[in-house]
Amino acid sequence: MIHTHATVVLNERLAPDYGRVRLCCEAGFAQARPGQFLMLGFPGAIDPLLRRPFSIHRLVSGADGSRWIEVLYKVVGKATRRLSQVSAGGVLSLLGPLGRGFQVPPGVGRLYCVAGGFGVAPFVFLAEWLQRQASPPAELQVFLGGRGKADLLCLADFERLGVPVRLTTDDGSCGDQCRVTDPFAEAVAQRPPDLVLACGPKAMLACVLGIVRAHRVACQVSIEAMMACGMGACLGCAVEGRRDPGRYLHACVDGPVFDADAVVLE
Repeated sequence: MIHTHATVVLNERLAPDYGRVRLCCEAGFAQARPGQFLMLGFPGAIDPLLRRPFSIHRLVSGADGSRWIEVLYKVVGKATRRLSQVSAGGVLSLLGPLGRGFQVPPGVGRLYCVAGGFGVAPFVFLAEWLQRQASPPAELQVFLGGRGKADLLCLADFERLGVPVRLTTDDGSCGDQCRVTDPFAEAVAQRPPDLVLACGPKAMLACVLGIVRAHRVACQVSIEAMMACGMGACLGCAVEGRRDPGRYLHACVDGPVFDADAVVLE
């Protein structure tokens, strides 16, 4: 785990409510894995005082040996609004990489990723990381859903990587007008994957879980939870465990990625 101040290289708006910030980072971040997260804060700030958690969206290496780390953000409150206003050259407090990431074991041939809106954040990192592995899955498919077209992010990234994406929107403004779990369920029934990875709202994750259980497919889920510390001290990101009733896990240290059967989602 690294605690440092990082300089903003780029802060770009992707859609009315979404943006992406790129930070210079230390070499130690090269050990980060898809699904892990960072805690970002504003040095010397009193309001907002606490850091906020963000999935690692990308790790980028420059031709000159420099390293950058990127996060996606959605402007929903005071902290993310302030983050959206930080210009290149600004400085943020950075703590990470934290948590447990996705585990893609050797031998996985077909991998499906299901993302609900902002839940797409870790999957670009995952796709890039898999392409650097000695034996990546032969087939990677992303299912991405949102309320409307503006909520469908990273399409150019997946196109650049050659990853097919099935799009759905609630309002029909892009892709199929349905829930993202509908085409996902059809795909699982027709061509079952070896592994499913999912990140998004809890209701979506619960639906994904029902589908993979029906077809006996292994699944990992990334839990979205509010965190004050990111290190297991505040206990604010408790998630009810399934294997030991009454015992709670914590998204920051036991997750945020869990085996789907390890947590209660219903």
